[in-house]
Amino acid sequence: MKLYYAPGVCSLAVHIALREIGIPYSLEKVDLATKQTESGGDFTEVNPLGYVPALELDNGEILLEAPAILQYLADRKPDAQLAPAAGTIERARLQQHLNFTASELHKAFGPFFAAIKPEGTQREQALAKLHSRMDRLDAILRDDRDYLMGPDFSVADTYAFVVVSWSDIVGLDLGRWPHISGYIARMKQRPHVQEAMRREGLVH
Repeated sequence: MKLYYAPGVCSLAVHIALREIGIPYSLEKVDLATKQTESGGDFTEVNPLGYVPALELDNGEILLEAPAILQYLADRKPDAQLAPAAGTIERARLQQHLNFTASELHKAFGPFFAAIKPEGTQREQALAKLHSRMDRLDAILRDDRDYLMGPDFSVADTYAFVVVSWSDIVGLDLGRWPHISGYIARMKQRPHVQEAMRREGLVH
């Protein structure tokens, strides 16, 4: 399989999952500004919308959208126990966490990465929305659980970790959310998280 990625964006969640399950894969870096891949290809031929992640499967098919890719990878290697069995309430909870991260948390960070940053009242509104989503995540972790699903690490954690890590980039102080801060610290201790971040040049 081949993962099309850009350093530090949500494709990092898929990169971590690939490391966790131990399935052979290759990487192709994408310049999100020019939509060119590091081998000189036109990335819009892979994903017409031009964003990562995109996973090229063994048979040449392309799978898009982080939540879908993450669940697919977890199911490829059930022994890795990165997702509960399909059809269980636990699997629905996993999907709940993935969807919250995608549609609420990820989206709330969006304005701060826009070409034209929000100012004045618009910035205050965007910040209030982001704070409310962070409040919700902190509440989920408030019972001192290690990971989103409880004691067990899952693909939901790879995505939430990456998105919350953007706090450093936008200047969001995690001191207000001590449970999230502890969660990020635990995630950074995982060897496969470190390996993926190192491979993308995010840590040395």
